[in-house]
Amino acid sequence: MSRAELQRLSPSTIAHLLLLAVVLIWGATFVLIKDALQDVSPLLFNLLRMALAAVALAFINRRHLRAVTRHGLLAGAIVGIFLAAGYQFQTSGLARTTAVKSAFITGTVVVFVPLLTMIPSLRPASAPVPQASSLAGALLAFGGLVLLTTPAATRWGNLFSSIGTGDLLTLLCAIAFAGHLLALAHTSTKIPIPQLATLQIAFAALLMVLTLPLGGTVYLNVTPRLIVALLVTALLATAAAFTIQSWAQQHLPPTHTALLLTLEPVFAWLTSFLFLGERLSARSLTGALLILAGILLTELIPHPHPISEHPSDSVQY
Repeated sequence: MSRAELQRLSPSTIAHLLLLAVVLIWGATFVLIKDALQDVSPLLFNLLRMALAAVALAFINRRHLRAVTRHGLLAGAIVGIFLAAGYQFQTSGLARTTAVKSAFITGTVVVFVPLLTMIPSLRPASAPVPQASSLAGALLAFGGLVLLTTPAATRWGNLFSSIGTGDLLTLLCAIAFAGHLLALAHTSTKIPIPQLATLQIAFAALLMVLTLPLGGTVYLNVTPRLIVALLVTALLATAAAFTIQSWAQQHLPPTHTALLLTLEPVFAWLTSFLFLGERLSARSLTGALLILAGILLTELIPHPHPISEHPSDSVQY
């Protein structure tokens, strides 16, 4: 496409294309990270990724950071704690499960958000009261999780005890990311986006330094695949993706954004099949489709009250 043709595109069309590219990158990172974890311990990878992203964003947003207030620092710290927890659980789980399972379980974050907003103190002013569709979506996703994470021959009595450690860690990651989204919804209207985006990642990196010993033996073997994974996840999937999504959501209705974001586990599924040869059994495939159906039901059924379209009310990973 020529430069003249690009200039004729509407902001909405550009936003759709950019957000689709971001979702594709997010889906592909599951495979990149899974492969890179052969060369680096999970928590060290997170630390390197987040530190690199923090440096990049600090350089890009250096002018905005000169006006940071104490309130901004506190907000960045709170949001950063949830962000760090999400990544620590996700990467630790990914080291113990498949990339495709990790992607679909992580995708249940959009199911946990409305469930948590049933608690009035956690519900942002911009969020609607959860409807029956949210509960139905949660039930579908829960059934999908059971089918996705348990072996086909598992007896009903041993259902939950047979779920793998990696799957449980990834489920905790989805809950932490749901907390991150709610923390963002409470703070993003009060703190300038460049400040909040930079501070949360900087505080997440700091927390990752403190929690590094909890991940067991730390090892690092610098290889081309590790360098590529760090550059893609830090610069594209974190620093650039946060910035692009913030801009794109100003030009897209929430239903369009939600529909695009549900493609993340699908892209992860495709890339894991193409590059790692991971396949799902008939049982696991049914579970994955149920999770996707639960996400779609939760996100796309109209709400009785409008949802805020503030750029940072929804952030994916």
